[in-house]
Amino acid sequence: MNRNTRALTTVLFAAFLMTSLPSLAEEAETYGETFGRKLTTGLANITTSSLEIPKNIILINNQSNVIYGFIGGTFKGLLNMGGRIGVGVLDLVSSPIPTQPIVYPLYVWDNFNAETTYGKAFRPSN
Repeated sequence: MNRNTRALTTVLFAAFLMTSLPSLAEEAETYGETFGRKLTTGLANITTSSLEIPKNIILINNQSNVIYGFIGGTFKGLLNMGGRIGVGVLDLVSSPIPTQPIVYPLYVWDNFNAETTYGKAFRPSN
């Protein structure tokens, strides 16, 4: 690993840690916090999007039967995986623009029992 790669990895890891810690005050996000949130959620949604497949298999299996859960959950997971990748890329590209999150839950692991939903894109932050 060369020096530039190591420095970039350190900066990205530090940004992830700073933005993933819960805020002590219940105030609106600052511009820097919104920028950091969008960077980290974009990277996290791109890298962990494949977790949508087992998540949806489990959710659909709990709602119906094993066969439909596996087949339907795989297809729905693939669709949500593509959606998370798209939202992640959009968050990375538009990170300088302060907007609210598009995908809920914000991370795939936040609420593993919740269906993944997508809201309106480019809603301005308050």
